[in-house]
Amino acid sequence: MQPALKLSLDRSGPIPSPCLGCPVRRDGICRVLGNDELGRLALVSVRRVVPRHEAVWRAGDGSGSVASLLSGVVSLSRSLPDGRQQIVALQFPTSVIGSLAGGRELETVAQETTRICSVPRGHFENILSRNPELEREVIRQIGAQLDEARNWLVAIGRKSAAERVATYLHMLVTNHRSPQRDAGPVEILLPLSRGATADFLGLTIETVSRKMTELKRSGIVDFDDATRMHVLSTDRLRAATGDEPVLDQPGSLRN
Repeated sequence: MQPALKLSLDRSGPIPSPCLGCPVRRDGICRVLGNDELGRLALVSVRRVVPRHEAVWRAGDGSGSVASLLSGVVSLSRSLPDGRQQIVALQFPTSVIGSLAGGRELETVAQETTRICSVPRGHFENILSRNPELEREVIRQIGAQLDEARNWLVAIGRKSAAERVATYLHMLVTNHRSPQRDAGPVEILLPLSRGATADFLGLTIETVSRKMTELKRSGIVDFDDATRMHVLSTDRLRAATGDEPVLDQPGSLRN
């Protein structure tokens, strides 16, 4: 028999104590649940910490679970029969991963120390059937993931090498979650190695390194090392992605 779930009070009334410290409580899909439904979900949920570079799920393993990504970054990869592998997407906190998001043949790997809240699919579907708001939220997020996949197809198929690198770095900035809201440079951890970044972008390691150096020389970003980046101008990084019209300027990164 499961132990009774402890409840705590906040402005909305009693909520399960495990959910009080949840970093995505206000932004994730659970925000649409009433406290009763949240309590039922918390009773069957399992919270896991996955070390960097370890698999959250192997291909096929995630078919029976639905999980909310609480912190960290995970990659979704597809392998060919001969062993070749391609990262097809990155997922960030608040994302839903697992069976409802599709991709049963994808391997999910933690690219940073990652925390997830996982629920058996059957239990999740029961709550989903009783909560239209949750159903709409899941559909909305899956639609957003499809949009991201289509946008990434455009990036790989049509963007220049410099634009691809800028798009990747801007993606990290967009999904960065930090309590600091000052006007200074934004510090970002780079979840992928240069080799994995090159594979993700369809480029060589040398090209990725060269384009990152060009962004640094242009005063758009700076790097402490291969794992940490400071964004000095978010607007200029956005302009370098090729996703908005920009005037030709000396030193622009277009090749």
